[in-house]
Amino acid sequence: MQTYLINLARRRDRLDAMAAQLGALGVNFTRIEALDAGTALESEVEEWFDAGGPLGVLPRGDKCCTLSHRRAWEAFVESGAPHAVVLEDDVVLTPGSAALLRDGDWIAPDIGLVKLEQYGPPDQRILIGNPTEVATGYNIARLHSRHTGAAAYVISRGAAQMLLGGVRRYALPVDHLLFNPNNSPVCEALGPWQLMPAIAKQQQFVGEKSDIEGWRVGMRDWSWTFIRRELIRAGYELRLAPRQLWSLLRGKTRLVRIGTD
Repeated sequence: MQTYLINLARRRDRLDAMAAQLGALGVNFTRIEALDAGTALESEVEEWFDAGGPLGVLPRGDKCCTLSHRRAWEAFVESGAPHAVVLEDDVVLTPGSAALLRDGDWIAPDIGLVKLEQYGPPDQRILIGNPTEVATGYNIARLHSRHTGAAAYVISRGAAQMLLGGVRRYALPVDHLLFNPNNSPVCEALGPWQLMPAIAKQQQFVGEKSDIEGWRVGMRDWSWTFIRRELIRAGYELRLAPRQLWSLLRGKTRLVRIGTD
């Protein structure tokens, strides 16, 4: 299974760190040059995005991050392979990740997207369906609630083709697009799964902050625009609450901590 690593040209330090990390795991990778929010032309970016969406106007960093993932999907589809791993260059992988990254035989043909990371605080709980064992000590389960972050996932050829051909303009950052059923019809269509325990975590939760964080700061300034955006966002977060609660009460889903191995 091929691994695609998204990396900014100016972050050779991260490329070297990821090369060492993946080399120790015996995982080969193809580098995808990320679109740099600091240098990208307006024409390269804005034509791909709606003026607003469920989260309001997207920061430029999030837009460029989304288009960087699109570059990875394009490279993967051109390869003809059935599945691929997509990684961002600020992810920390666990020692147990090697076999799961090298071989895609554990992924059923009808599964289009598997999230490999644990995102957010360690005690965060997410809603999942019934787990299925895929390897000794590892299970996957359907995601039924928001679990954002897009630093590490497996994607099928069909899912990548759908993302490239079925989405003309984006209204969400890539992690919400893929892993937030509350506001993303694309996520609902993909039906993503979660690996448990997770084998990846972004550095922002273990050390260094993401490069796109600086582009978000101004969006958090206190204003009526900020208040309106947060109210709209809260509405979307509650959109699926009745369905989620009903599935939980019926025993069809459960709340779990993902954790890392």
